[in-house]
Amino acid sequence: MGTGHYLVFDVGGTDVKAGLADAGGKLHHVRRQPTAIAAPGQDPAAVLIEQLATLAGTLRQAAHEPPRAMGLAVCGLVDAPAGIGRYSANLGWVDAPLRQMAQDALGLPVGFGHDVATAARAELELGAGAQDPQLRRNSALLIIGTGIASTLVVEGQVVSSEGYAGELGHAQVPGGLPCKCGATGCLETIASAGAIARLYSQQASAVPGAEQVFAARAAGDRIAGQVIEQAIEALSFTLAQLCATTAPYGIVIGGGLAQAGPPFFAELGQALERRLSFHRRPRLVPAALGADAGLQGAWLLARQTTTTGGTP
Repeated sequence: MGTGHYLVFDVGGTDVKAGLADAGGKLHHVRRQPTAIAAPGQDPAAVLIEQLATLAGTLRQAAHEPPRAMGLAVCGLVDAPAGIGRYSANLGWVDAPLRQMAQDALGLPVGFGHDVATAARAELELGAGAQDPQLRRNSALLIIGTGIASTLVVEGQVVSSEGYAGELGHAQVPGGLPCKCGATGCLETIASAGAIARLYSQQASAVPGAEQVFAARAAGDRIAGQVIEQAIEALSFTLAQLCATTAPYGIVIGGGLAQAGPPFFAELGQALERRLSFHRRPRLVPAALGADAGLQGAWLLARQTTTTGGTP
């Protein structure tokens, strides 16, 4: 790739995305595969690192030169400065030293972070925030996919609190269902793309993705309409709470549900408007970087290890 490159990984609850990023952040050889799930008795963190090492081997062959560093963004609760995956409800690890494990397995410096915080950084530096600087000051970014993860930016600073802040997917909402995290009532049990598909398939013969459920509603499917209406009401409930607490200028939405397009954003905006009074009305903004935001954020993490010797 000429002037050096980086290995980049974005680990979600359903898929691992991997690729090479050149010195300017352009992605090459992007691959996607299901996230490896540990069998009973296996260490979930070790299973993940083994999967990443295998992917890294394939990517290194494609690059024909050694990578400079690795960027790794993972889901769940993440203490990025410590390099630790605190907790993943979907994948099962608890207090896993993922950065050190990746460094040991690949023999590279590793920039490490939370998948949504990493995607948010990329959106704010390279995507939506580059188009609207006010988003870099007060905003929230939601990735609505298998679950719902989010990052909060207040007065120009990402609110982390050792990885515990911004977990809007696990905020309680009316009508919420039992969640893998152990609680009952979490937003993501009824408003994530995964939940929409699951709740529809429980009542209909088809087993579609969220995009197909939206299409079914547009064609007049009553069950699809009920499932989506419930999701939008739950999302608007949580976003209204967010408007009352951090008053974001904008809410950037990415992930599978954002692919529903302008009608979804308009409907969510109307539902949110009904819940607000004196509050600041946030702009609802589609994520500009799409599915590659996490990988581009991982590139920013990896690049930083070669300029500062550490993670953000």
